[in-house]
Amino acid sequence: MMRAYKFLMRPTVRQAQALGEMLRDHCSLYNGALQERRDAYRHVSKTSIKYGIQSAQLKEIRSFDPECQGRWSFSSQQATLRRLDKAFAAFFRRVKSGEKPGYPRFRGVNWFDTVEFPKDGDGCRWDATPHDPVTRVRLQGVGHVKVHQHRAVAGKVKTISVKREGRRWYVILTAEQAQPEPLPKTGRVIGIDMGIANFLTTSDGGFVPNPRHGRSNAAKIEAAQQALSRFPRVRRNRRTANHRRAVEKVAKLHRKVCRQRLDHAHKTAVDLVRDHDLIAHENLTIRNMVRAAEPKPDPETPGSFLPNGAAAKTGLNRSIADAGWGVFLTILQAKAESAGREVIAVDPHNTSRRCPECGHTAKENRPTQEKFHCISCGYQAHADTVGAINVLRAGLVRRDAQPA
Repeated sequence: MMRAYKFLMRPTVRQAQALGEMLRDHCSLYNGALQERRDAYRHVSKTSIKYGIQSAQLKEIRSFDPECQGRWSFSSQQATLRRLDKAFAAFFRRVKSGEKPGYPRFRGVNWFDTVEFPKDGDGCRWDATPHDPVTRVRLQGVGHVKVHQHRAVAGKVKTISVKREGRRWYVILTAEQAQPEPLPKTGRVIGIDMGIANFLTTSDGGFVPNPRHGRSNAAKIEAAQQALSRFPRVRRNRRTANHRRAVEKVAKLHRKVCRQRLDHAHKTAVDLVRDHDLIAHENLTIRNMVRAAEPKPDPETPGSFLPNGAAAKTGLNRSIADAGWGVFLTILQAKAESAGREVIAVDPHNTSRRCPECGHTAKENRPTQEKFHCISCGYQAHADTVGAINVLRAGLVRRDAQPA
């Protein structure tokens, strides 16, 4: 199995400058390759240029511009061209499926933050000596950069990526390792119901509070964005140092919220995986849940619209995004796979309206957001707990229905 590790790099001033130049030159290569594809399609009888053609031109590009392109790793430049090729492949896939295409765009220097080295030892080297307290990563054109390795890397390192986040630099490793030993069986199963009032509710009646990291930092983010909006819109090369600091402050606050969500998701997933052999959850289509409210034209007054609850829907969408369900479920799946646990996604339809005692399903069974009261047998409980119980039962049915 493959596992990723992310470590903070501690470059010197010269190394940080070289890392920035590396990103800039790879961004230039990406944009140049994109422009070549656009020109070929527009002016040369709609000719499509593939990765193989552009990769074959790299040797000539490096010899023509040795100061910018020639000093970086050849394989990392190939990875940048593959990145563009994947963007076009995704574009054509969306066109074919009828989705919104999203044509690949040119990248600004501040929007190109990652360079990948496809193989350890080819333009890069992960140097983690067991008896050396200092870990370094060697990058062609940069040198040996110190790395804050806060945990050991298990397995063989396959790829290395360098990423910039604000003023910090990170190295991301993917290591191939054998399947770890599964955790001991606990004999316990659980179902979870994702929510807004509570982050999740378990089938045994437990609740995990929703930390609402975005809401708790909303005032600071709003103040920082208002301060940023006061600067006039000018060209990038004419922006002042105060403007750059205002941009950095907004980005720093958003990164803080992102780290808080990840921390909460990791801790919650670890607790579930350690204590349960099977975890059932709703198969949520979050993209559809956060769509904007559809406008309602007024048939009696052309050009006007009826109330559609857009403000309330916007608040709900913001709360769903703040909860971070998608990130949590992805982390839960990865940790369960490493621990030998089973995670099953079930259909969420009517899970909070079906009585766990008699099986009666009706909208009236849930008179309020929190209360469940079956109109058939009189069973009462918290609505989210009822949903988690039904999710667990559906997960057990699906597990038993799978062939051995």
